[in-house]
Amino acid sequence: MTAARVPDTLIRRRFEWLVIASVIVADQITKLMVVLELGLHESVPVIGGLFDLTHVRNTGAAFGFLNAVDFPGKPIVITVVALAALVGVSLYASQLPAAHWLARLGLALILGGATGNLIDRLRQGYVVDFVDVYWANWHFWAFNVADAAISVGVAIIVVDLLRPAPVAPPHDMAPHESESPSAS
Repeated sequence: MTAARVPDTLIRRRFEWLVIASVIVADQITKLMVVLELGLHESVPVIGGLFDLTHVRNTGAAFGFLNAVDFPGKPIVITVVALAALVGVSLYASQLPAAHWLARLGLALILGGATGNLIDRLRQGYVVDFVDVYWANWHFWAFNVADAAISVGVAIIVVDLLRPAPVAPPHDMAPHESESPSAS
């Protein structure tokens, strides 16, 4: 890629870059607010019996997967896997044509969320989660803005995959050479 094409790529994909940057900024600001305002494992009820803000640390992968498992080098392994996934999704996203705007939106949300969580992993070795949704004694895994963006991005991609393909207009509306206009 030449230096002259980089700005062109940035300009053509400015919507995606804006979505990615917005998710990263919102994610990092909300995590900082939680860390500054809530002690570790401290909760503040938002909607009693349904939704609390709870400061937790996720040393595992998405939705607490491997959070309770400990092994040597775990932070490095999780970070490398997250980085590899981020690179793979980025490469795929860069190949999508402009007409696939819905998939590009979904991928931008995923990239923003993955980057937000990767920043935490690189800086701290864990991800700050704080959205605690529950019903009675059942708790969904705690999550954050980045996780929500990833989940919404995946949902958008699924919707894009399930929607019917647009019908292309016929390329040639003129009669073929073998056909002759009818004489009246």
